[in-house]
Amino acid sequence: MLPWPEETLSSGRNIPEWHHPGSNFCLDFHGDPLKAGLVVFSDGNHHMALRETLALFHQTHPAVEQIFYATTPPGPVLLLLKHGSLRIGNFILSARPHVFISPPAVLDKLVREGYMLRHMPFMRNQGSVLLVKKGNPKKIAGIADLNREDIRLFLSNPKTETVSCQGYVSTLAGMAARENITLSFLTDEPPGTKVCYGEQIHHREAPQALIDGRADVAVVYYHLALRYIRIFPALFTMIPLGGTVEHPQPFPENVISRSHAGLIGDGGEWGALFLDFLASEAVSRIYAQHGLLRV
Repeated sequence: MLPWPEETLSSGRNIPEWHHPGSNFCLDFHGDPLKAGLVVFSDGNHHMALRETLALFHQTHPAVEQIFYATTPPGPVLLLLKHGSLRIGNFILSARPHVFISPPAVLDKLVREGYMLRHMPFMRNQGSVLLVKKGNPKKIAGIADLNREDIRLFLSNPKTETVSCQGYVSTLAGMAARENITLSFLTDEPPGTKVCYGEQIHHREAPQALIDGRADVAVVYYHLALRYIRIFPALFTMIPLGGTVEHPQPFPENVISRSHAGLIGDGGEWGALFLDFLASEAVSRIYAQHGLLRV
């Protein structure tokens, strides 16, 4: 298992820890929901920037005391919102969010269903890249190499992570058309062995699939790849699809995804203040440092 760094918000207290990486380890639920003054549910791919944002909010507003936040794909946190509880292995989590961050189509549905009155534009990514192991052992140079028989591609799951998968597939198909090639494996029915699909949380599964040798290359958002090469510099590198690693300039065919944010109900004591905080220049700087830009 990859040794992911701790991503909780410091509570200032020493709390006993017990887990095993292969079983009792929930990477995308952060903090104590029972004692939290602010609860945030978010799509997970920008979790690294959200953590710093919440830490700064806590520093600025210490009276909030504790913050709980979830950074899964939209599906699990939508289930948690609508059912009030979610079973994670043998553990049952009950929590209700004050703020929900997700792609606008997801929040549009929450508005129609009465959970949210409105939502605001938040951040956008800078397209996708190809993630490979450090040293690029298969010498993958670009989209054309994905057709090679010795290359297996990781993609997020089309059923459990529909938004990201559709964006990735559209990017690959568009980039292939730009280069006048066809990636027939993208439309194979039934799917062949060319593609290794994730199961639930591709922002954790993609780099793990490369390390495990189940895939040779993964298509991931630029800011995710940036995160991987920063925390695992000896393990990964990226191949840009427009621009450079330091200065991405995604080609027009490279799909840009957006996140919006809104209050659930009245947002509780801290939700509205945090929503205003998300619009601040300080948050823009945090997200820019992690490869995301203000919408």
